Amino acid sequence: MTSLQSFEDVHAWQKGRELAHSIYRATDSCGIGRDFALRDQLRRAALSVVSNIAEGFERTGGGREFRHFLSMAKGSTGEIRSQLYVALDAGLLSQVDFDRISAMALETGRLIGGFMRYLEERK
Repeated sequence: MTSLQSFEDVHAWQKGRELAHSIYRATDSCGIGRDFALRDQLRRAALSVVSNIAEGFERTGGGREFRHFLSMAKGSTGEIRSQLYVALDAGLLSQVDFDRISAMALETGRLIGGFMRYLEERK
């Protein structure tokens, strides 16, 4: 991790930030905004992705602890994808927005998973 000086340097965090931005925009501008529980849950999951990557990076417990936080962040990407299905099925989200945000969540999860494997191999 010598080239990573801060959590902002982590590519998965950068993608998670883009994902959170997209979720906030979508929940402001479409039907999801009227379903307060779903809107808030989606936003919490998006916050969990970036927050867990940042918190894990800043902890001093070593790679195992960081991988634990990355695992929680990865789980939140799955939570987002599941909630997007609920929004789509309820007619609160267009197919286009579903496809775009779901792909972002999937890509973010893949990046987190790859980073976890990298850290595991380095230990």
